[in-house]
Amino acid sequence: MKKFAVILLMVIVLAFGGCTRNKNVLYVYNWSEYMPDSVIKDFEKETGIKVIYSTYDSNEIMYSKVKLQKGHGYDLILPSTYYVSKMAKEDLLLELDHSRLTNFNNIVPELLDQIYDKGNKYSIPYMWGVSLVAYNDKYAQPDTITSWGDLWRPEFAGYVLLNNDVREVFQMALVLLGYSGNSTNESEIEAAYNKLVELVPSVRIFNSDSPKQPFINEEVRIGLLWSGEAYRANTVNEHVRYVYPKEGAIVWMDCLSIPQGAQNVENAYKFIDYILRPEVALAIAEDVGYITPNQAALELMDEESKNNNLLNPNADDLKNAEFQDDIGDAVLIYEKYWERLKTGR
Repeated sequence: MKKFAVILLMVIVLAFGGCTRNKNVLYVYNWSEYMPDSVIKDFEKETGIKVIYSTYDSNEIMYSKVKLQKGHGYDLILPSTYYVSKMAKEDLLLELDHSRLTNFNNIVPELLDQIYDKGNKYSIPYMWGVSLVAYNDKYAQPDTITSWGDLWRPEFAGYVLLNNDVREVFQMALVLLGYSGNSTNESEIEAAYNKLVELVPSVRIFNSDSPKQPFINEEVRIGLLWSGEAYRANTVNEHVRYVYPKEGAIVWMDCLSIPQGAQNVENAYKFIDYILRPEVALAIAEDVGYITPNQAALELMDEESKNNNLLNPNADDLKNAEFQDDIGDAVLIYEKYWERLKTGR
């Protein structure tokens, strides 16, 4: 009888303890180096909600983990454009109630209702950016770097960086060849693969964890780099420069989404709404160097930031640019050629 009472007591303690823990916690799964610690700490101080924060360095890793756990374990994730569409189709994301977000109207209207999530049923824009060409001006004059094709130049052999991201790397090659970066045509994808085979011997590193670091350390001299990483690299090493390639930059949106199995949905809404405050959105943009989709935050920018075309690109910068989109089952074609490219088989 005593043993039964002890077990019963443990069950009650665990049950009530779990309720207390769940009520005051938020599990966030985000890209590496993509949110200032100060934002999280200020949210915790204001709300009393403890943020348990973990990171990933690719959509593929995030997707695999969320799918394996059937959405449990995280309350807020940040998939990119085409993964929002993919995960929504697979019933991995919760449909959102915009009425619970008092700051939703701060978002630039033109960035809403995109093809990857019509009506923003499953995602709220967090940051957007472009993938472009970064280089070190010690080894190349600025007016000589204009194209994705410059990565193939022989003088950069052994000093090229590529993101460890199948879609971005192939999108670069597809665009260079005159195809859509969202191609589902295997012959076009194979052509991009063959073009990349020529480049791989020149690649020093594939890095999506902190790709700015090899540029800062001058381990690489040219590469495909996210705009925010280029921004942060330049603040440390003034020789790191960038260019919007003439064939068109790669455009993407990282979004705030709630997994279908989230246990702390109310806290997730609170955090999303907090991030949508103009002053918070601006603090994030100026720290990580990506482009805020928050119109009210853009209006708070100082003139230097407004004139920085990494934080605030203009129409010329985005000429020929293409948003990443879901390619459905064609992703298997990309993965097949990506495996060959990385293993040399």
